[in-house]
Amino acid sequence: MSIPTPYYLIDEKKLLRNLKIIKRVREQSGAKSLLALKCFSTWSVFDLMKKYMDGSTSSSLFEVRLGHEEFGKETHAYCVAYSDLEMKEVVKYSDTIIFNSISQLHRYKPKIPNKKIGLRINPNVSYSHFDLADPARRHSRLGVTNIHDLEAVLPLINGCMFHFNCENDDIGNLIKNLSIIAKRYGHILKKLDWISLGGGIFFTKDKFPIDDFCIELKKFRNQFDLEVFLEPGESAISQSTELVTTVLDIVHNEKDIAIVDASIEAHMLDLLIYRLNAKINGNGKGKYEYFIAGRSCLAGDVFGNYCFPSRLKIGSIIRFADAAGYTMVKKNWFNGVSMPSIVVKRLNGSVEFIKKFTYSDFKNSLS
Repeated sequence: MSIPTPYYLIDEKKLLRNLKIIKRVREQSGAKSLLALKCFSTWSVFDLMKKYMDGSTSSSLFEVRLGHEEFGKETHAYCVAYSDLEMKEVVKYSDTIIFNSISQLHRYKPKIPNKKIGLRINPNVSYSHFDLADPARRHSRLGVTNIHDLEAVLPLINGCMFHFNCENDDIGNLIKNLSIIAKRYGHILKKLDWISLGGGIFFTKDKFPIDDFCIELKKFRNQFDLEVFLEPGESAISQSTELVTTVLDIVHNEKDIAIVDASIEAHMLDLLIYRLNAKINGNGKGKYEYFIAGRSCLAGDVFGNYCFPSRLKIGSIIRFADAAGYTMVKKNWFNGVSMPSIVVKRLNGSVEFIKKFTYSDFKNSLS
């Protein structure tokens, strides 16, 4: 099957590897896992994912509705701030509503019947390689920081969320921070029914100590007699997807520069935001070095510097690895560059062309 580039290729067999680990964590620790839709919302693979996960969690009205309609099971709603109109809709699609602030809790709790209600807490400890993504950074608006204020509203909630990690694969740090939370908030947790530990725990990464992780989760769960939720995003979809591109041109400015039919700015925006290079499997094993750049007019639209076993030419295919997280949910129409199609390789090996974006999509996204 010949598919015009660019396109995201989701491989369900690679996705399944992560899902089996998620299932193992649930079986060994008792902790449930909800897919973080802010990272990955491509619902064409939800039928597979929901066999191994317990539901979804959201950051907006549209995400919570998508989770309800396409993922099913448990649907958690969280947003930094809801509007009155949004809350009327959120109530329809969610089982659990988590507020970011006490003011929003007071504003909307009286209008919400028969829902689990939670509050986000900022424990002032976190793990992140980037200040931009650090939920406990200085002046963070994410969650309640004052314990006395929290104690005063305990009768209004039955659960809470601590989202304090970003790509944390350090089990020692995780144990330390869980201990801090247990010591600082233990008297509060004993009065609640459930806790979400948020996302950002990279427990499907190679060599992550799964057994130790499960022991700590189970110990924490039993200590406070709580239902524990995890919100994996990257952990659910890591290494499952490629961005497949074609070389359109090769120019030279001190080094060879290959221009592909995709764009960091439009199709892998997180790499630009965090100043990271895209990944290519096997990079460094060849003697032919190229700077790979995107086709937009942004001077810094660059995927990175790579080595290939043979010379590139116009028409060469380049596959960027690990391209699922925060890509399809952030893709945009900058420069009017064609958006990558979405393609899925199913468990049985068949390749399914899911979505092609056209000029009409570009035009209709504007006014």
